[in-house]
This record gives sequence, structure tokens and C-alpha cells, in this order.
Amino acid sequence: MEDLQNSTLKFFSDQELCNADIVPPAQVRARIEVSVLNFLKILNASNPAISNLPLIQRKYSNSRVIHGLLTELSRVFLSNSISTRSLMRPIAAKAFVRVWKAMEICYQILLQEKRVTQRELFYKLLCLSPDLFPSQTHVNRTIQDLVALLRCSRFSLGIMASSRGLISGRLTLQEPDKEVVDCSLCGSSGFPISGDLNLLERLVLHADARYVIIVEKHAIFQRLTEDRFFHQIPSILITAKGYPDMATRFLLYRISRAFPDLPILALVDWNPAGLAILCTFKFGSVGMGLEAYRYACNVKWLGLRGNDLPLLPDQSFVPLKPKDLQIAQSLMSSGILQDNYKDEAAVMIQKGRKAEIEALYFHGYDYLGKYIAKKIVQSDYV
Repeated sequence: MEDLQNSTLKFFSDQELCNADIVPPAQVRARIEVSVLNFLKILNASNPAISNLPLIQRKYSNSRVIHGLLTELSRVFLSNSISTRSLMRPIAAKAFVRVWKAMEICYQILLQEKRVTQRELFYKLLCLSPDLFPSQTHVNRTIQDLVALLRCSRFSLGIMASSRGLISGRLTLQEPDKEVVDCSLCGSSGFPISGDLNLLERLVLHADARYVIIVEKHAIFQRLTEDRFFHQIPSILITAKGYPDMATRFLLYRISRAFPDLPILALVDWNPAGLAILCTFKFGSVGMGLEAYRYACNVKWLGLRGNDLPLLPDQSFVPLKPKDLQIAQSLMSSGILQDNYKDEAAVMIQKGRKAEIEALYFHGYDYLGKYIAKKIVQSDYV
């Protein structure tokens, strides 16, 4: 593995930033085979050793925000600082073995030309190695380790996104040789976004919308869809029901490329988690490792923002919890926030309170649509 580490570092020595490639199955299998052969080579050397696994660090301290020169698009990348998984360190020994076990299963998946979700992979690994993979979290972290080692995306490893996303509004979708889906006719539940990135890549998109609106919360998405808000303001509504999954981000990215003139606006709670969700759509997420930068979009913050607080009744505010403060401090120190976003986060911390979008219902259930429409007409987004 030392040879692989040296070649990897040499390959990336002339570029500060690293990413995960989208590569065909044969090339992924070749990278796995090279990893195994290098490991065995060192193990069978005259001075045998068990080599460490060289992984790109997934920490804010190893991240960089790159701002576009000709566009407003910014993305989070990881730099080439290396951490290791070692069998010789008790604290990392299980993580070391997990990587090899997950690599074996992914190799089999690629040979069979199959795709699995991370949830399906968890149950497979739980049955095979319950002591190594007692929870979904262990699988998720191991997959990110594998991405960091092989420098290829999860999708390239045969792992599909588990999508929670929904879409509605002035958009039609069509798979090749399939019927057209009109997202304005899918009812208040919207149209479910597939976790198959290959399928999403092949979709033919048509739209007569003027805006794309990301809605943090499923209930708010349902309210706007049921009220046919997308006819009041010609728009496409999309939600990931909280923190965005890869499939929802990928479809949003495809829409942004197909219709580059459509502003993308985010409607989130006025709290640190809402801001973090917006930033994940806008910049990517360090937690997604070498895939952090992929599918970033130029998202604008529509609301809730500090200038909306006078619209909310005082009893709708609740104190920030320690977890909220932790998220806010992490965002403030991450280096990704632009100045006006930092100001909003600072106000949240200073006030020690947060508010949800639903607080607007104080003015009536039809007020939410009026609120959004007014802000859009006045271009009140940042």
C-alpha cells in the first residue's frame, strides 16, 4: 500500500485540491486490484509489514472554498492532507479491516453489474461481519474511507443514493422511451426523486418555470404544492426533507445546468441547521469527503432571515440548544460563509433563539405563499 500512497501523493502533488472521480466499473475494479496487490507486495517483502491506508482527511481544517471567477458559484474541496488507517493502532484497527471488507463487497457488486443502496450494503455487511458493522454509521464512514482511498465516487463503487427527495411544479421529466411525467400533476406529495444517478442523468427535462425553490421541510413542501404555489409564481419546488441526499442534489444540479438562468432560492428555518442545509446545497459538505464539491449550485437565501423576524409572534421563538450552538460555531469557523450569512449566524447566537417557517401561519395558512411571492417580486434574497 506504500507504493499506492506514494504514487497517489505524487499524482496530487501539483494540485492542492482533491476530488473523487466518476469512473466506469472496470477502472474501479482495477483500482481495487492495485490496492490489494500493493498490500500483498509489502506483506511478502523481505521485511514484511502491514501497510497503512492513506486517506484524505475529512475535516474543515483540510477544506478549501473555491469561488468561481466568472460565476457566483462556490464549492467546498478537500486539500491533500493525508490521514491513515492502521492495523497496528488499536483505535484504528477495526476501521482498517472495515475498509478491506467493504472493498471486497463493492468488488463483487461491480462484477455482478449490480447497484445497492447504503442501507442494503449495511444489512449485507451486518450479516457477514456483525462485530465490524454493528450500525449504519460504521458503513457510511467506511464507504467514505473507501472513496478517499480509491478516489472514486460512491456511485462508481456501485452504491446508489438513498433518496428522500420530492419535486413538484412547472417541470416535466421523461426517461428514454417512457411516458412524460408532469410534476405539476403529481398531487400534494410531489414526484419522488430516484436514487439512481444514471437514471437521473438520462432524464429529459422541460420547464417553463422562472424560479427553483428549495424547501427544507416536507410539510411546507406539501403545503405549497397543495396550494399550487408554482402557478402563482412559475416555479419548481424541491425538497430533501432536511439535510440533502446526493440524489436530490444531483437532480437540482441537473436542473441548474439545463436551465442556467433560473434563480435557485432556499426556504429554510431560521436556525443553524437551516443555514447548514442551505450551505450543503450551495457549497457541498465536508462530511461527504471527496464528493463534497460535486453538484454544488448557486443557491440564494430567500428566508427565513433576520429581516423576517418582526413578522413572527414572540411566542414562536424557542431557545437554541447546545447542538444548535455547535452547528453555528462550526459554520462560523468553517470559512465557507459569506459575510451576510455570517451576520445571520451571529444574530442567531447573540439572540440565543430560533424560529421555524411554520411560525408564519400566525397570519393564516395562505400567508406563506404571499410571503414567498412578495420576497421574490422584491428580489429579497441573498
